[in-house]
Amino acid sequence: MKLAATFRIALNALRVNKLRSMLTMLGIIIGVAAVITMIAVGGGAQARVQEQIKSLGSNLMIILPGSTTASGVRLGSGANQNLTEDDAEAIAREVPEVLATAPNNRGTSQAVANGSNWATVIYGVTPDFFIVREWNLLSGRVFEPHEVSGSGKVAILGQTVATQLFGDLDPLDQVIRVKSVPLTVIGVLEKKGQSMMGQDQDDVIYVPISTARNRLFGAAQGKLKRVGSIQVKVREGADMKEAEEKIRELLRQRQRTQAGQDDAFTLRNLTEILQAQETSSRIMTILLAAVASVSLIVGGIGIMNIMLVSVTERTREIGLRMAVGARGKAILMQVLVEAMTLSLIGGFVGIVLGAGASVLVGALAGWPTQLSLASIVLAVGFSAGIGIFFGYYPAKKASRLLPIQALRYE
Repeated sequence: MKLAATFRIALNALRVNKLRSMLTMLGIIIGVAAVITMIAVGGGAQARVQEQIKSLGSNLMIILPGSTTASGVRLGSGANQNLTEDDAEAIAREVPEVLATAPNNRGTSQAVANGSNWATVIYGVTPDFFIVREWNLLSGRVFEPHEVSGSGKVAILGQTVATQLFGDLDPLDQVIRVKSVPLTVIGVLEKKGQSMMGQDQDDVIYVPISTARNRLFGAAQGKLKRVGSIQVKVREGADMKEAEEKIRELLRQRQRTQAGQDDAFTLRNLTEILQAQETSSRIMTILLAAVASVSLIVGGIGIMNIMLVSVTERTREIGLRMAVGARGKAILMQVLVEAMTLSLIGGFVGIVLGAGASVLVGALAGWPTQLSLASIVLAVGFSAGIGIFFGYYPAKKASRLLPIQALRYE
C-alpha cells in the first residue's frame, strides 16, 4: 500500500509540470528508440549473413584456376585452365577431411521450351555437387552414373528457370533445348534465393559435366577434362585449416609446382569469409548500440538535473513531511520512484517509436531488420537503471534535509 501511494504521489508530482516532465523524458525516449532500431538493423544484417551461409552450404571451399601470362601481360585468376576432373577425384580420395568434391564448368545460353525462351547460366556438374551445396530437389532426381559418363541429355532446373519456361506447369519429363541440344528435365531444385553477391542462385540449369563439355561448351579440351572450378565440402567437425593445407599440398604435387613457386590455383575458404562478415556485422551492431546508448546517458543526466531542481523547489514540502513524522527512507523512495517513473514512461514510449522506426527502415531502405525481445527487455531494464542511478543523488540529498532548515527555506 505504501508503494502504491508513493507511485501515486510521484505521478501527481510529474503531472504538475507536464512540459518539464516530457522534455526530461525526451532523452530517454530517443535513446531507447535508437538502441532498439540499431539492434534491429544489426540483427537483420546478421540474419542475412546466416541465410547466405546456409544457402551456400557449410564447411565449403572453392578452388579456382590460377592466373597466366600472355605476351608479357598477366591475366587474372581463372585465366589458366589447369584444374581437371581428376584433380577433384584425387582430393576426394586422398584428403580424409573431405566429404565430397564437385568439379564444374560454366557457360551461358538461351533455353527454349514450351513456346518460351530464357537466357540463363548453364553448369556442368556431377551428382556430388548437390551434396556439396546442400541443395535438395523439390521434385525429380539427380543424375545417374551412366548419364554422367555418357553425356546424357538430361537437365535439372532452378526454380526461376522452371517458372520462366513452364509457368505453373510441371517441368518434369519436359524437353528444353539449349544450343539446339534437346535436354529432358529430370529434376527441379528447391529455392535458394540470392547469393552473397546478390545473384539469383535459382536462375540456373544443371547438366552432367560430360554433357556440358562434349555437347554444349565444345570438346576442344575434352580429353583433358578441364574444369572452371572445384567446390569442396569438408566433413563436419574436421579442421578446415588442416584440410586446406592438405588440398594445397596435393594440388602443388599434381601440378608439379616447385618449392618457392606461387600456387597455380586459388583456394578460398568461403565459410570463413562469411563467418568473418557475420563477426563484422555483430561488432557493428554493438558499436551502433553503444553510440545510441550515449543518448540514454544524456537523458539520465537530464533526469538528475530535473530531480535536483524538483528537490530544491519542494524543500519546504519535504521539511513539512519530515516534521510530521516522515522518515528519510520514505523521502528517498519518493524521489527515486519519481525518477524511475520518468525513465520507464520514456522507455515504453521509446520502445513503440523504436519498433516503428525499425519497420520503417526495413520498408523504405529495403534493409532487413530483426526486432528481438532481448533488445526490448534490455532497453526497459536500462531505462529503469538510468532512473535509479541518476535519481539516487537527488533522492539522497532530499532524505538528508533537516526539517528545521527545510521549513525555513525560501
